[in-house]
Amino acid sequence: MKVVRVGPGRPRKFGRPSRAVTLTLPDDVIATLESIDKDLGQAVVRMALPLTAEVFAYAPAELFKYGDSAVIVVKRMAVLEQIPGVTLVPLPDGRALISLDESLSLADLELKLRDTIDEDRSLASPADRAALTTIADILKSARRTRGLRVVRRSIIVLQSTDHRRRIAGR
Repeated sequence: MKVVRVGPGRPRKFGRPSRAVTLTLPDDVIATLESIDKDLGQAVVRMALPLTAEVFAYAPAELFKYGDSAVIVVKRMAVLEQIPGVTLVPLPDGRALISLDESLSLADLELKLRDTIDEDRSLASPADRAALTTIADILKSARRTRGLRVVRRSIIVLQSTDHRRRIAGR
């Protein structure tokens, strides 16, 4: 399994192979795209992401590279969210980022993943088992790779205390 490989040159803009294209668009469409993102390429990709899930089959778990870093992106699966301390943060393409609360360390997550794979007979889906194994293998490989460190990052979450109310701006 390949983990983040840093090489010479500019990092990939979208974390995956891409190529330059030239488009002629009406001004109102350009204005609409710029309201999504000032970078027109990013805006087009964000608009197309929900459609790509129907065209391309994503791996159950994989590294999404950006610059000299990467995050683990997973298909949303209940078995992963059932692990105490794990929350999946949905992405527009139907996949999710793994978020851990303060009580769960990376080592604890790796151990809980292995325990779930070994002991949980309710994992009827081979895809769920494969996804959990892939996540655990990514963490193990990253932990053992020289010149690579695994770091925790925080995300900001606004959580309603009154489930009848929506978060402001939604």
